[in-house]
Amino acid sequence: MGRKRTPRNAAVTPDTAVAGPAAGLYPTDTGTAELIPDGDNPNGWLLMLNGVQSSHVDLADPLHLEFEYMRWIMALVQDRWGPDERLRTLSLGGAACSMPRYLVAAYPNSRNVVVEIDGKLAALVRGWFDLPRAPLLRIRVGEARGVTESLAAASRDLVIRDVFAGATTPHALTTAEFTAAAKNVLGPGGVYVVNCGDSPALATARREAATIAAAFAHTVIIADPPMLKGRRSGNVIIAGSDEPLGDGDGLPRALLGGAMPAQLWADAKVRQFGHSALVLTDGAR
Repeated sequence: MGRKRTPRNAAVTPDTAVAGPAAGLYPTDTGTAELIPDGDNPNGWLLMLNGVQSSHVDLADPLHLEFEYMRWIMALVQDRWGPDERLRTLSLGGAACSMPRYLVAAYPNSRNVVVEIDGKLAALVRGWFDLPRAPLLRIRVGEARGVTESLAAASRDLVIRDVFAGATTPHALTTAEFTAAAKNVLGPGGVYVVNCGDSPALATARREAATIAAAFAHTVIIADPPMLKGRRSGNVIIAGSDEPLGDGDGLPRALLGGAMPAQLWADAKVRQFGHSALVLTDGAR
């Protein structure tokens, strides 16, 4: 990401972080969080979770997203809904709440719930980054699947799954059964979006594409061309809805901006991409 790294600090206790961000290592319920100043942005902070880059926050600008895949997801969202919409969103995987902060700023009438399994991390993030309060942004500590399955049908417009344990998403959050639960909480025209991390072989992305395509009438994939050609590891964004996604010129044009331009695959290409892959299920990996 082109940032200057600061020396690693000794571990500090969560209580020392409640008044704002401070560089250092912090114990959490699921391991260790490291907060690192962005050497290129005096208002920027990088959050590492168990040694893996997780989030970036610009304290001065919630509409600044450092990670390309987050910009792609927000481009998809803004192609579907205008800024005056009363969006009801569910973000699975909180970390520093970069995308929920963006949603609050971009959609002032929205109501956003973040599910984060790590209670200590959630408390730290609220103290570091002065997140918007409920009902604009509420953090619910819990396991993503259990919370999703507990929600009322048609109670959300947007579900974003951005959950990782290390470099992979837990299997239970990728299956047809979980996808059905996510679909159940979506109202008409709702969108389910997942961030799939994969290797050049794209085996995981193919199976996730097959699983989401089996559940939804319309799908899209967003990623940069080298990723889609199997030349590197990275992020593949897969989305499903009961209404068409990205069917105008606006989204493809928006995805061409930024340091890493992305490509949009429409439904037919997504289904072709995943047609030979097995749908993921709870009973088999």
